[in-house]
Amino acid sequence: MKTADIIIIGGGIAGIGAAARLSPEASVIILEMEDAAGRHASGRSAAIFIRNYGNATLRALNAASEPTFLEPEGISESSLLSQRGELMVANEAGLDDLNAYLTGSDGLERISAAEAVKLFPLLRQDWVVEAAYEQSAQDIDADRLLQGCLKLARRNGAEFIPKAPVTAMKRANGIWQVETPKGQFTAPIVINAAGAWADQIAGLAGMLPVGLSALRRSAAIVSPPCSDDISSWPLLVSAAEDWYVKPDAGKFMVSPADEDPVEAQDAWPEDMVLAEGIYRAEQAVDLQVTRIEHSWAGLRTFAPDRTPVVGFSPEQDGFFWLAGQGGYGVQTAPALSQLTADLCLHRTSLLSAAVLEALDPGRFLQST
Repeated sequence: MKTADIIIIGGGIAGIGAAARLSPEASVIILEMEDAAGRHASGRSAAIFIRNYGNATLRALNAASEPTFLEPEGISESSLLSQRGELMVANEAGLDDLNAYLTGSDGLERISAAEAVKLFPLLRQDWVVEAAYEQSAQDIDADRLLQGCLKLARRNGAEFIPKAPVTAMKRANGIWQVETPKGQFTAPIVINAAGAWADQIAGLAGMLPVGLSALRRSAAIVSPPCSDDISSWPLLVSAAEDWYVKPDAGKFMVSPADEDPVEAQDAWPEDMVLAEGIYRAEQAVDLQVTRIEHSWAGLRTFAPDRTPVVGFSPEQDGFFWLAGQGGYGVQTAPALSQLTADLCLHRTSLLSAAVLEALDPGRFLQST
């Protein structure tokens, strides 16, 4: 049996980031079911920081995370961001989606179809009706973020235990007892950062699920049909969110932007879903894909209102939700890690009351 102040269930960027912020003031054990950190969603992300991505709550979390990405003290010696830019394009069918995305945005600029083609020369000008460009969108070095947080947590005394899936848990006399194949672990606080498995963890703790849905997102690497240097080209996104193309190490990452509901699992791509998404991209971009070099899939786990679930459960003392990050987990990780530490250590968060209310796990109990 091992005892700590806090047990974190899940070794993705949510759990590892929280451990990095908690460990200076609390003893922390991280339980991960896989053999290493970041095996699922965290290791399969497109990893780009887009300030305007998501609803109002997520945009506030994006803004709160940016300073850490720029100056990741204790995590890395240099910025975790590099210039990319996001170019959102719409044909006639996507105009309403583009206008909705622009509503309440910060730093997005409407541009002409001709200007869009200058930014992404393979874009078919006859397909584009309207476009918008966010210059401040940047690539995130997600692996450096994850590994830096893990090293920081370990320097502070946190223990990372792989191959330790939770099989049972209960609370007695103010202490959680968590069973795994690696033994029993106890702590007054358990943080549920289990991603697509978070509702299952809640069930083991005797609590109701919050209704998380695991949605598969697929991607493929293809060669560009030109010899141009594409390294400075922006992320190209359909306003209808039915495909995107991202320069990646001299290749293109193409995604159908799929959101197919699946069970919590080690996700894999469906060939037909990839083919249909690539076809949609080819209508707007001069790609002519004949060969896929590599493909994969990951899970984006959403709560019913597509806002993360972060805070202490009103059902059970000492049970903390850190789940439902959807497709925003990497770029909101610094803000949510800090919030987790603030709430668990009884400190005042710098986030607004409106944001805290929007994240509160109790909102699902109130709606039932």
